[in-house]
Amino acid sequence: MPPVGTAPAAITPDTITAATGSPDSSTTAALAARVLGLLLPHRRAADPEFDARPEHFPLQLAQLADFIAAGEPIVLTLPGFPCKSPNPAKVLGHLPDEGERLSLTFLDGLCAEIGRLHAPGARILICSDGHIFGDLINVPDDHIDAYSDALTSMIAREGLAHLDTFDLRAVLGDLPYDEKRARVHAQYAPSVEELREQVLTEEETLRLYRGITRFLTEDTVGFTGTRSALQRECRRRAYGVIQRSRAWGELIAEHHPRAVRLSIHPQPAGASKFGIRLLAAADSWTTPWHSAVLHRADDERELLRSEEAARLGRLVLRDGRPSHYECR
Repeated sequence: MPPVGTAPAAITPDTITAATGSPDSSTTAALAARVLGLLLPHRRAADPEFDARPEHFPLQLAQLADFIAAGEPIVLTLPGFPCKSPNPAKVLGHLPDEGERLSLTFLDGLCAEIGRLHAPGARILICSDGHIFGDLINVPDDHIDAYSDALTSMIAREGLAHLDTFDLRAVLGDLPYDEKRARVHAQYAPSVEELREQVLTEEETLRLYRGITRFLTEDTVGFTGTRSALQRECRRRAYGVIQRSRAWGELIAEHHPRAVRLSIHPQPAGASKFGIRLLAAADSWTTPWHSAVLHRADDERELLRSEEAARLGRLVLRDGRPSHYECR
C-alpha cells in the first residue's frame, strides 16, 4: 500500500491486456476509467488532500476491465450494514431506518449510472458483517437477524434491483452463531500479534484501530468501571473486531474473487479496497448504523447522533416506527 498522498503507478493498456486477455485493451481501459470516474465523487478518502484520478487505482481498473472485457455485469462487494449501534443516544432503534434507505438507494443509483456506460450493468453485494463480531460489540444475534432481514425487505420494497445481500447464514447455514464465528476466525483471522505490529508500523491500521476503539467506547452502555478501565476493555475488543473484519473480508474475497472491493472505511488511493461515502456527515467515519438522519430545511440530508438531531428537528415516523428527523 503506497503512503498517503503518493500516487500509485498508473495502469497501462498492457496491464489491462494481462488482466483480461482483451485484444482491444485501450477501449476497455478507457471504459474502466469512465466507470471508476463515477465512483470518485463519492470516495471516502484516507488522503482527502490528494487529487485522486482513475489512473491512481490500478487494481480497481484491472478488476473493472475484467468484467468489461468479458461482457459481464460488474460485481462490487461492500462489507457493512451490520446492525444498529447499541447506544440509544446515537440511533433511533435496532432496525434499519431512513439512513439505510437513503444509503441503499444511493448504491442502487450508482449501479444504474454504471449501467448507462456498460450495458451489462453492475450489482453491489451488501455483505452484512454484524454476526461476525456481534459478541464483541455487545449486540445480540436476534437483533442482528432482525436488522438483516429488515434490510433485505427494504431492498425489495424500494425496488432496488441492483442490490443483493450476503451474510454468515449464506455461508454456514443454521449453525449456532458462536460456532460460525469461531470457524471463520480460525480459518481467516490474522493473529493479535500480527495486528499489534501493524498498528505500530502502518498508518492505516493505526487509524482503523483508533476509529474502532472510539466507536466501541461510545457504544458501550451500562459499564460500571472507571473510564480508564473502559478504554482498556475497548482497546482489547478493537483488536478482536479488526481480526473478525479481516476474516470476513478474506471470506468474501474467497467467495467472490473477481469482485471490486468497496469499503465504508476511509481508504488511500491505490489500496486494495475503494472507500465509499454513503451519506453526508461531518465525521468521515460516521455511518447510518451509528447515527440518525436529519432532513434539513434546504433539502440536504445529514447523519448526526440521534440526540443531536433531536435538538434540531422533529421526529418523523414511517410505518409506525422512528425513521428520521426533519428541521422544524
